[in-house]
Amino acid sequence: MLGAPSKGGAPLFKGAFDPADLPSTLLFLARLLLGGAFVFAGLRNIQNAAFLTHMMAARGVPQARLALWLGIVLQIAAGALVIAGLWTALAAAVLLVFLIVATPMFHNFWDHQGPDRASRINGFVGNVALSGGFLTLIAQSV
Repeated sequence: MLGAPSKGGAPLFKGAFDPADLPSTLLFLARLLLGGAFVFAGLRNIQNAAFLTHMMAARGVPQARLALWLGIVLQIAAGALVIAGLWTALAAAVLLVFLIVATPMFHNFWDHQGPDRASRINGFVGNVALSGGFLTLIAQSV
């Protein structure tokens, strides 16, 4: 079990699953879902690296390949830190800045029409909601 004590007696993850402490359990689940989404996205972006590099270069991003790989490392590392509850405020702030930069680049609904526009609006709104989740984690952590 994730909340089971390690040999030193402390939980393996800060604020991990403890059925007797509902707020800590809910906070852990929130971190797992928010951080896990970014770990998953980072891993998925590795598979789509060529396509994403081309898209970023077409949008005028300098050093698009380097920027993509920095973003992938950031997504995976900061997402894992959020899950683990380590440096949560910093990791959440980093992912919030990532969303502020990436959202207009990849969810630019204003440049599209029809079903593609609707899809990009959904992605944009989803990222706004994720931003709210990260602001909540930051507020809880400081």
